[in-house]
Amino acid sequence: MRTIYHNIGSIQTMSDTSPLIEGKSIIVKDNLIEDIKDSVEEFESSDCSFVDVGGKAIIPGFIDAHNHLLWAGDRFNEHNLRLEGKTYSEIANMGGGIMETVRQTRNVTSKSLYLIGLQRLKESLKNGTTHVEAKSGYGLSTEHELRLLAIVDQLKQQQGVPSIHSTWMGAHAKTPEHTYQSYTEEILADQLPNVLESGLAESADVFCEPGWFSVEQSEDILRAARLGGLDLRMHIDEFSDGGGGELAAEMKVRTADHAHHTPMETRHRMKESGVMTGFLPGTPYSNGHDWPDFANVQRNEIPFSMATDFNPNCYINSIPFIGSLAVQRNSMTPFDALYCVTRQAAKSTPRADGLEHGRLERGDVANFNILKSKHWESWCMTPSASPIESVCLEGVHIEF
Repeated sequence: MRTIYHNIGSIQTMSDTSPLIEGKSIIVKDNLIEDIKDSVEEFESSDCSFVDVGGKAIIPGFIDAHNHLLWAGDRFNEHNLRLEGKTYSEIANMGGGIMETVRQTRNVTSKSLYLIGLQRLKESLKNGTTHVEAKSGYGLSTEHELRLLAIVDQLKQQQGVPSIHSTWMGAHAKTPEHTYQSYTEEILADQLPNVLESGLAESADVFCEPGWFSVEQSEDILRAARLGGLDLRMHIDEFSDGGGGELAAEMKVRTADHAHHTPMETRHRMKESGVMTGFLPGTPYSNGHDWPDFANVQRNEIPFSMATDFNPNCYINSIPFIGSLAVQRNSMTPFDALYCVTRQAAKSTPRADGLEHGRLERGDVANFNILKSKHWESWCMTPSASPIESVCLEGVHIEF
């Protein structure tokens, strides 16, 4: 059965040939875009359903390419510590930060974590996200990391929520009984082999940062993960230039995120190696830090995506808000920002079934957003409210 979306104000397809088109209808069959065409008269007497868009604009579904989906509790009290001048590292050494979330996450049931994750996925869909990269990383032991990955796998089976790319991030931090070297050895000897045997992860990620996993430890973990068949992602250079960008380029990882303090020379090496930079503007916003130098990166034609970095330290589960930060505070154009959370994010976070997403062309997955406005630029102009009126998710029209 087909669904035909008509009376569309404009379609920002994000395609290379004709990104902005008007006066067209989108024909959806099953979960694919069958066609985008002027006239749909041939379908009017057939077994089709019609969705009158009412002159509103349509854009591709957002891809949240960096999201720490599963954890319990919160750390809102740490804001006062930051106001007192405490750094991220100092808060961690006081027992806060990632370890505080690990303690809270370990103490809730798997059912509770599943419901937490489900609610967050529903919230992200209301904000227009149709595909999410979901990291583990708040278990930090073989048992607890496998539990988080198993819950993500359960969420993958849920209908009516964004599809998921599952990332194992056991190398997020260490627990108090370990040094980073001893935990790295445990990861290599036990945790990673069990993750690989489970088949629950598509990617591996490592927090490569001074004070966390060293470049050498990160390399050992990433090489072992690649040998096991996992795609590679990295957290790099969030607080300082720690050499993570050089490792990302050397290993040709798919995406290296944060990258706030990566030198431009290294950014060029990353580009030459096919590494996507993943900027997360919600993180400096939440922590009161300076923005990445987006304009300079764009001038140097460094490819980058943007994502939420949703986590207890950056409680932002809205790609439109990330777009607002880029456009309304960092002088990026709405098109460039949209490109980052669709086409670029699709390169760093592909679908498991191989279907193209992040654009609207014949044969692509039918994931797109109907906006509340006739202007497609509105997607990033309403930071306090979702700009999304309804979503076509895997070919199914969902109204809110």
